[in-house]
Amino acid sequence: MKWLQIHITVEKSQVDFTETLLESLGAVSVTLDDAENQDLLEPLPGETPLWNKVIVTGIYAQEDDEHIDVAALETFIKAQMPNAPLRSEFLEDQEWERTWMDAYEPIQIGENYWIVPEWMEAPEPDAVNIKLDPGLAFGTGNHASTFLCLQWLGQTDVKDKIVIDYGCGSGILGVAALLLGAKKVYATDIDPQAVLATQQNADLNGVLDRLYVGLPEEFNAELGDQKADVFVANILAGPLMALASEFATLIQPEGEFALAGVIEEQVEEVSRVYSAFFDVQLVEKRDENWCRISGKLKK
Repeated sequence: MKWLQIHITVEKSQVDFTETLLESLGAVSVTLDDAENQDLLEPLPGETPLWNKVIVTGIYAQEDDEHIDVAALETFIKAQMPNAPLRSEFLEDQEWERTWMDAYEPIQIGENYWIVPEWMEAPEPDAVNIKLDPGLAFGTGNHASTFLCLQWLGQTDVKDKIVIDYGCGSGILGVAALLLGAKKVYATDIDPQAVLATQQNADLNGVLDRLYVGLPEEFNAELGDQKADVFVANILAGPLMALASEFATLIQPEGEFALAGVIEEQVEEVSRVYSAFFDVQLVEKRDENWCRISGKLKK
């Protein structure tokens, strides 16, 4: 079998129409990619970020005994979208698989501490290796805010502690805490797909029995009156500030916390809001703009 890929570069406002067009023409999958190397915030779970210019790719399966009329397909698309740049290519089965898988590689977070895609061998078998399926939700470790949180967990004493991962996405932070020795992780997200991804990645790493994950109402009921020793939230500055007082009720006095998803220009305001409840002790920066704020809950 071969796979035909048709790539169309469009403005953000044209994405929905382009997706629908490609699907109506028989695409088995449609993917979106950045056309201009534009940075985006890591989104809230359930949100779909869009770049100003987007490469929309339709993928078509061609069986060995069939033939896709590429010229006719392109002619029809150009008639609907005459100003949109378009190109096409065929990939063999093996190439198609590698195209997706080659986008990921092991990431070293610290000494003896790695993220490893589930299909790859760990560079250091005896290290703390987080196996990850990056397919279901955000949080692969590539984004600076995720990396900063992983780095902080590696530098924090989580052994035999209760940890909360708020806005868990793929579950990578909760899984990391458990592999680093946490007693129990309570994770939550507003997106059911993130809940599923967290369960799957915890199972993949053999720590599902020590992790609870649920939607916020379920999470609150499960947590009850328990307080976390360690708290991490990798979301966005707006929700972080709105939730500051609630977060303060979830942590033991002098319990440690880390916040990410904050850009440098937002650090002062986020720190001001949190200083009502927390001792903000450190701001760490990565990739120029992305920051992590950490400290302890006041007594």
